[in-house]
This record gives sequence, structure tokens and C-alpha cells, in this order.
Amino acid sequence: MFPKQMYRPDGFKNVEKEEGVVGFSFDMKIQYYRGVTLSIIRNIEVNVDGIDYPRDAIRFTVNGETFTLEEMRTVISNRWLFGQYATVTVLSDGGLDKGVHHIKCTQTIAPSYMPHILVHSGEYDFEV
Repeated sequence: MFPKQMYRPDGFKNVEKEEGVVGFSFDMKIQYYRGVTLSIIRNIEVNVDGIDYPRDAIRFTVNGETFTLEEMRTVISNRWLFGQYATVTVLSDGGLDKGVHHIKCTQTIAPSYMPHILVHSGEYDFEV
């Protein structure tokens, strides 16, 4: 829908834990005209600088709760609202190098009341 407005410009950062940098995260909005329960989000694909990150390395945080993409398939009590930022965390040792990067993130949503699956991508250049 609105790929240019999909990302929070200052929402890109490396994720640090006691053991060091364990990945990176970014904030994004849903690319659908309404909010949805997490159970109808089928996939979130992340590609940064031409590297596709595996599904099992992605975590999704909204309303203070964090889920794997597989866990989201059964979550009916948490909604991602239109206009609300969610945080996507990608587990990747060392995170991203400092500097400019290019992201393409694809959201796959399967509303039960529609006969087809919706796939929306957004690309953006950002700096860590």
C-alpha cells in the first residue's frame, strides 16, 4: 500500500545483549487497510543488502509481546492495528555493519474473508 511510509526512519538499529550484538531490528507498519489478528499474518520476509534472512531468525513484537512467525499462526488475542508500528527483529550474529543499507521486507497476509492471499513489499534505504 504505502511502502515509503512503511518504515520508521529512526527505527533501524543493531540489537545488543550481554553476549554482544545478536541481530538487528526495525519498526514497520502493516501494509493493509485495516488491523489484523496475528494469526492471519502468514509470513514476513526480510532481505537486507541482497541477503535473505531465514524465517526462523525473525521475531515480531507488537503490543509488548514477541513471537516467532510460527507462533503467530495461533495468536488470536493480539492485533496489529493500521498505523501502528511493530518491531521486527532479525537474529544474526554481529548485526549490521555501520553505514547505509537497503531493505526489502514483504508481508504476507491471508484474511479469512478474502479468496486470495495479500503480498505487500516495501523497500527503503536506511543507516545504522
